[in-house]
Amino acid sequence: MIHPTAIVDPGARLADDVEVGPFSVIGADVEIGAGSRIGPHAVIQGPTVLGQRNRVFQFASVGEECQDKKYAGEPTRLVMGDDNIVREGVTLHRGTVQDRGETTIGSRNLFMAYVHVGHDCVIGDDCILANQVTLAGHVKLGDFAIIGGLSAIHQFCHFGEHAMAGGGSIITKDTPAYVMINGNPAAAHGLNLIGLRRRGFSNEAIRALGEAYKLVYRQGMTVEQALTEIRTRYALPETETFAASIEVSTRGIVR
Repeated sequence: MIHPTAIVDPGARLADDVEVGPFSVIGADVEIGAGSRIGPHAVIQGPTVLGQRNRVFQFASVGEECQDKKYAGEPTRLVMGDDNIVREGVTLHRGTVQDRGETTIGSRNLFMAYVHVGHDCVIGDDCILANQVTLAGHVKLGDFAIIGGLSAIHQFCHFGEHAMAGGGSIITKDTPAYVMINGNPAAAHGLNLIGLRRRGFSNEAIRALGEAYKLVYRQGMTVEQALTEIRTRYALPETETFAASIEVSTRGIVR
């Protein structure tokens, strides 16, 4: 399963069926779960933990030291769940002691070619990052987030679950859950309705979210007034998720 030209550190822990392609390098303190496939010319450095059935394509770099100039070699790490796809040229960096000390990636995510995920990012499950998306340090993505190609997200931004950014978006503020954004600077353009319908959201939930969106974006209210009105009118988990994703914003929301 391990090509003879691959270099695997004796301190790495690989499940028995892990495949490692030609000229790949697996460093010390790397753990790779069952069913995973590491392509040729990939580099995985530790401390890094990859779960089961992950696939890493050629020339990807996973778990390397971050680019933060404050980083001084501390033992930070990257942890990834199961069934992720890491395409060609992707770079996923470890955390820093100035934050959580860990970059955390969930399961079933797709990182298309040349995506960069900076230090201390937290990525949920079932996200899609299209070609050349760049996440600065400390970014958080909710479950089912979709980021269009060539988009960039500023450090410390939150991008809510089921939200979507069109290609080429420059995102410097927080994106509420379920919202569609696009542009430079990114602006809100309604709900991610196609995504919500594909994922089985009820008509009641979609209708309530549409009304909640209008309270935040169309009625001239302050954010605090809009959140109060949303919670007064609706008692659905979806509208609470929408409101909570706005309430936790520290950078202000995309308008």
